[in-house]
Amino acid sequence: MQSDLSKSHVVLNQDSTLIAVIELSLSSWLVAGLVPGLARQPRKKLGPDPEALLALLERWRDEAAKAGSRIERITVAYEAGRDGFWLVRWLRGRGIEAHVIHPNSIPVPREHRRAKSDRLDTELLLRGFLGWLRGEAKHCMMVRIPSIEEEDLKRPNREHQRLVNERTALINRLKACLIRFGIRTFNPKLKKAAEHLSQLTTPEGVPLPPNTLAELDRDLARLRLVKEQIKAIETERCRRLAKAPEQRHAVTVRQLIQVVGLGLETADMLDSEMFTRPLRDRWAVARYGGLTGSPDESGQRRREQGLARAGNSRVRRGMLQFAWRFLRHQKDSPLAQWYRQRTQSARKDVRKLMIVALARKLLIALWRMVAQGVLPEGIRLQQVA
Repeated sequence: MQSDLSKSHVVLNQDSTLIAVIELSLSSWLVAGLVPGLARQPRKKLGPDPEALLALLERWRDEAAKAGSRIERITVAYEAGRDGFWLVRWLRGRGIEAHVIHPNSIPVPREHRRAKSDRLDTELLLRGFLGWLRGEAKHCMMVRIPSIEEEDLKRPNREHQRLVNERTALINRLKACLIRFGIRTFNPKLKKAAEHLSQLTTPEGVPLPPNTLAELDRDLARLRLVKEQIKAIETERCRRLAKAPEQRHAVTVRQLIQVVGLGLETADMLDSEMFTRPLRDRWAVARYGGLTGSPDESGQRRREQGLARAGNSRVRRGMLQFAWRFLRHQKDSPLAQWYRQRTQSARKDVRKLMIVALARKLLIALWRMVAQGVLPEGIRLQQVA
């Protein structure tokens, strides 16, 4: 179900609502509240203990009752960060209304050396949260709370991407180390690379020094382990999709890989990172994909600063890579012709700008295919077993 997280849709009765915000850190939590019936705004520093937080909220409710105010609603919010969403799910499971505030929606002072403390941060959070509860549109944005299953669905793809980056770094490091000795023909990606390593000699005809050889052996062992882990993730993904072909994720992935040029890795990333979300329209799709511009307009000045980079960076990178592949695999499609017409005699930087526009159009087309069942016009599809 689609929802508007830019404002609260529940009427706020501040005389019967206990409002609390939490500034989370690794070693402590600072809780600030607005308690009906109390003239002061209480603050309490706790250890990172949800049971202590629940006890504090109960104590504040009892204090409000002693002051003559009956609490009918308790609502809590904190800023999205390292702790993720487990605390929201824990509080909701105990009947507490809980929300997560988007960090970019909290305005901060613009002084060169502004004061920064947990107490001041709770004041900013409380101010933004209170405006959101009053129903002021776009005063503050909340983050959609994913389920544990949705969070778990992202882990294989993110781990795979991290391991691929680590594999590239190891290969580059091995090559750079050998180039220092004048060896440029060694390929660390070969299966028998470790056997060939001991036979290498420098252009002077001498073998590699023992410490360097030991370091290269360790890097090759680490590279083998990373490759095995990448293979294990890919094998497990295929097994999981084949084991439950009727699940929503498997059905969506099969839909996406029908598009010629779009592989299993990109399809899995798009569904786990984006298509599980109830996006409202194509503008929301482009914004979440990080493929919208950031204009800078003031008076007579009009200029474009490039990509806003405010959305999901994994979706943005994946779609830009897919857009280049799309031009190679779907040369006769209307979108590929549209791109060529606008970049036929253009400079290289214009082609890079237009590839972003193509990636945005492709992302919207894929979203419509998954969410609305609208097949992309002119895009070649293939049958998937």
